[in-house]
Amino acid sequence: MKISLEWLREYVDLNAAAEEIAKRLSDLGFPVESIEKAGEDTVLDVEITSNRGDCLCHIGIARELAAAYDLPLKIPAVQIEQTDQSAADFVSIRIDQPALCGRYTARIITGVKVGPAPAWMARRLEAVGMRSVNNVVDATNYAMLEHGQPPHAFDYEKIGGRQIIVRQAVNGEQIVSIDGTQCNLKDWMLVIADASKPVAVGGVMGGLETEITNETTTILLEEAWFDPVSIRRTSRGLALPSEASFRFERQADIENIDWASRRCAQLIVQAAGGQIARGVVDVWPKKPHPAPITMRLSRMRRLLGMDIPEPSVLKIFAGLGLSPTKKDFDTIECKSPTWRHDLLREADLIEEAARCWGYGKIPVEPKIRIQVTAADRRETTASKLRTWLNGCGFFETINVTFVDHKTADLFSQTPLADHLATSDLSRKNANLLRQNLIGSLINVMQSNYHAGNRPCRVYELADTFLPSEPGQILPQEAAKLGLAADMDFQEFRGVIEGLIDRLIFGAAVRFEPSRLKWSQAAAEIFVHDKPLGTAAVLRSEIAQQLDLDKGMICAAELDLQTLIDLSASALPSAEPLPRFPAITRDLSLVLDEPIAWAQIEQAVRAAAPAQLEKICFGGLYRGKPIPPGKKSLTVSLRFRDEDGTLRHEQVDDFEQIVLKKLKEQFSAELRTV
Repeated sequence: MKISLEWLREYVDLNAAAEEIAKRLSDLGFPVESIEKAGEDTVLDVEITSNRGDCLCHIGIARELAAAYDLPLKIPAVQIEQTDQSAADFVSIRIDQPALCGRYTARIITGVKVGPAPAWMARRLEAVGMRSVNNVVDATNYAMLEHGQPPHAFDYEKIGGRQIIVRQAVNGEQIVSIDGTQCNLKDWMLVIADASKPVAVGGVMGGLETEITNETTTILLEEAWFDPVSIRRTSRGLALPSEASFRFERQADIENIDWASRRCAQLIVQAAGGQIARGVVDVWPKKPHPAPITMRLSRMRRLLGMDIPEPSVLKIFAGLGLSPTKKDFDTIECKSPTWRHDLLREADLIEEAARCWGYGKIPVEPKIRIQVTAADRRETTASKLRTWLNGCGFFETINVTFVDHKTADLFSQTPLADHLATSDLSRKNANLLRQNLIGSLINVMQSNYHAGNRPCRVYELADTFLPSEPGQILPQEAAKLGLAADMDFQEFRGVIEGLIDRLIFGAAVRFEPSRLKWSQAAAEIFVHDKPLGTAAVLRSEIAQQLDLDKGMICAAELDLQTLIDLSASALPSAEPLPRFPAITRDLSLVLDEPIAWAQIEQAVRAAAPAQLEKICFGGLYRGKPIPPGKKSLTVSLRFRDEDGTLRHEQVDDFEQIVLKKLKEQFSAELRTV
């Protein structure tokens, strides 16, 4: 933003040299990139951050310097003479999209004579890099660079139906902008239209058909507020940047629009003559009511590490237009001015105080003290998880928190409507907050398969966003551990059980059959009868659809907080080494296909004597000579007696007890071949 010092001094009496002003602006957070001479004037090229749209003008910079130098700010007095005929007799306004256009005003100026701009006006505009066009256009540009509100002047006689309609475009509509660009409009773009056609791209650029020419005698002067996101999207969609869109993207002052309209009309009459119709047509659907912001002096001292005297804080805030009042011995309440959209909370006020008092006054210690803090329970648990999974051949991934509709529909248990979504344009294809990690991990596997990286074993530690409880707006945020791998489910289960055993000493892990819409087989995982998560095998048709049909694809999701809580409560204990040897027996059973391992395990534990030390899954076989509808399942039983050495005859009796129970409950037969 180029600032003319000659122009700037109209609003604040600055006697300092250009270099001193540049240094003070830099200290205030507005670095000056260059100082140049423009005839007898001096121009500063000031860098303005995107959150300070109020400083994209001379009055905005003057306000900052007035507060810094403790000088009064001189806002131009606006006095305009008006005719008896009302502006409402000339034009009516309708806003069809109040969310995109929060306020629209129109003022009518008749009897203007278009010609060259006054020399003083053209000189100042050219000093800051803007060419002179004619007296009317120059007056609108001068007003924009003075107070930051972009106006637009239409040739009133070319407005059809004496009507202004602020609406979204219709697909296929076209308009030629003032710079000659052919604009093909989309239905999400905001336009300013008359009774039959668009006459401007709202907040971006006017149309060529209604521009000011030498034949113009009556002007419709627009001052409005437009939604910043809509303006940014439209400007980029049409590849049509402008000085107006640059400012609207950074927020205009909706409260100041009427003053800005009167000031611009004053400049037009001053430069091009004419008479201003009485009043203004002002459509303002919803007026904002910003809440006051409070700041604690004690909090300011703690954050900054220094004490700014209370009178100085009040003077700084008053100079910035924050209307400070003392609420109690520690609290200052401010009203955020309508031009400061970046002031929302206590920390913002503290930053303003420090910025204007001077960052250079913040004390600097000769030594930096670093205090070492022990890792918390979550970090400790996550470190153990990573160590175990890395040892099992898994690689950690970090994915975007959003998923597309296809992934959400495949892997979420709830409808798409239950997902929290963002309207951010950069995420228009993947804008749903994920409810689980499985979909993202399967997509990672797909990318690795396409790159030829097989086998593929991946995991992720991240938050998920589950549907909220009734009456709540935001979803429930829960940390999860997600796993996905191309391996046999038995091996995959071993990874999970080993992981749980590493964290929770003596954990009683149980897998119970479950159903997930994306799985061909699934299990719910319990630890000490507390639900931990799910594990499943991906359905073959989904695997084929994702080019993952080269083998079995397994996936699981575990609740991280449950793991943390259980690991904290499970203290390790030591047991003496067994004094007597164990005897292991493997039983190969022929069973009906639907019978699950969990049922077998439960029946064995119920029937076996106290000498049963451990039961393990030994393997599964289907095929000859096993009849159709049957399967062969191997159960490994380990027996041990703490009081003496077991004899094989005793174990034979134990084995017969177990076999009898399995035969009675499941019609199980001992496989002999």
